[in-house]
Amino acid sequence: MLRLSCSDKTEGGHSIRHEKYNTGSIVKQAAISCSFKYGVTKAAIRYKTSRQNIYRWRKRYDGTPQSLADRSHRPHSHPNQHTPSELKLIRDMRRRNPNAGLVVFWVKLRQRGYKRSISGLYRVLRRTEQGVIKLPNPKYIARPYEQMQYPGQRVQIDVKYVPAACLVGAAAEDARENGGHYYQYTFIDEYSRFRYLEAFKDNNTYSSATFIRHCVERFPFAIECVQTDNGGEFTNQMKVSKAARPTLFERTLAEFGIRHKRIKVFTPRHNGKVERSHRKDNEYFYASHKFYSFEDFQKQLAVWNRHYNSFPMRPLNWHSPKDVLFSFAKV
Repeated sequence: MLRLSCSDKTEGGHSIRHEKYNTGSIVKQAAISCSFKYGVTKAAIRYKTSRQNIYRWRKRYDGTPQSLADRSHRPHSHPNQHTPSELKLIRDMRRRNPNAGLVVFWVKLRQRGYKRSISGLYRVLRRTEQGVIKLPNPKYIARPYEQMQYPGQRVQIDVKYVPAACLVGAAAEDARENGGHYYQYTFIDEYSRFRYLEAFKDNNTYSSATFIRHCVERFPFAIECVQTDNGGEFTNQMKVSKAARPTLFERTLAEFGIRHKRIKVFTPRHNGKVERSHRKDNEYFYASHKFYSFEDFQKQLAVWNRHYNSFPMRPLNWHSPKDVLFSFAKV
């Protein structure tokens, strides 16, 4: 048995030292040893505990520190605890509904006479390890990536609203008179990532037709296919009353012999290259620029377009879109 001294002898007899001890098993052992030698009262004073604790420890002590370890204080029973019939109902329902979440499972139990709260059900499920078994989410299977073989084989066109926070003074007033926005039309070649940007005050099929004419004039290769979303500035397919009537943009494409490909409705990721370039516009251009007039916006947009086409990109093996485009004819 481990014995720790609990007193120092002096001329007046035994004196109890007042030191701080924790309540671990070793200290409990020392308190029991002290109580046998000097009495329960002095041991209780020495170890700063009650006499009842000393008696309880002596009753539990069998010579090993493990017998003095703290035990659970959880009651063995409670008047409001779940009844065996309720526990059986929970087990049976969980077996039949292994994938039901907590709320759905609780509602189904209530439909069968269960009266407990949802928090009480949660504690029972956690204690009995009957949690929900989550099914794996179905994975999106992407279409095979189609790599373009030459410039102009397919291009993407989209429209970006210029953030209102970028318009200052006369530009904000002018935009307010024209519907509240300026618009950035974006043309991007899928092979080279070469872009052509143009500023417009209106977002309609006339602006789209004007933009595609400028793209044909400025892009050094023949354009075979133009891919857009289903916006009203490009097509009437989403308008029931005008679905069979081609827009001015579509008639302009037919005039140049360009095929028009529309992406799936509400699926902007199919126009991913132009959408990704718009995110770069937000991060590196619109986040740090202000426009004081429409002419100022046009000039700054042209400077940004030249910078974008001259900057190396990882998808192009760290070549710039301009280098890839104009080096194609030399291959």
